[in-house]
Amino acid sequence: MSDKKHKERKLQFKWLTLYWRIVWGLVLLVFLVLLTVLIVWLVLRPTKPKFYLQDASVTFFNASSEFPNLISVSIQVVISTRNSNGRVGVYYDRLDVYAAYMSQQITPATPLPPTYQGHKDVLLWSPFLCGVNVPIAPYLAASLAQDKSDGLLILRVKILGRVRWKVGSWTSNRYRLTVDCPALLSFSGDRAVSGNGYYPSPLIRFQRTSSCSVSV
Repeated sequence: MSDKKHKERKLQFKWLTLYWRIVWGLVLLVFLVLLTVLIVWLVLRPTKPKFYLQDASVTFFNASSEFPNLISVSIQVVISTRNSNGRVGVYYDRLDVYAAYMSQQITPATPLPPTYQGHKDVLLWSPFLCGVNVPIAPYLAASLAQDKSDGLLILRVKILGRVRWKVGSWTSNRYRLTVDCPALLSFSGDRAVSGNGYYPSPLIRFQRTSSCSVSV
């Protein structure tokens, strides 16, 4: 009996040793995989693309005197973006651009075509942002009237979209992209002239190129 028990215990010990070897082998394998992923990420870590609002040409801007809570606006903006990564490309799967005054959207979103941005590449977009008789809150109408009286107006050009990173043949999952660009505009006392007369809005000039905040 003692020999039999001894053999059983020896067999149990062998199985237990084999079990722990397998467990520790799997733990080591997972650790090495995670370490490799971490090293690759640190080496190829993508940085956010940089966005700039280069121009904002206001062709129409009017808050109705009869209905002060309605605003109509037409703006062509020029937006550039630079991929500063040397080894990582960017897929822009979807980009929607719109204009906002303070906290409120004042133009419908204008979609931009999906595109790919290579290493160190620069892209340029020139979408039109147009809104007709867009209702705004009463306090915004009062604030807008004050801004026009002061001669300066800050609109925000915003971009919402989805991006993916590309490293070699590998492509990441989609990430949400949010871009916020301040547009400083000045009102002049002149009127913008059209072929048939005058626009009902004063001439508005874009002041300077602005850097945009980007969140991914």
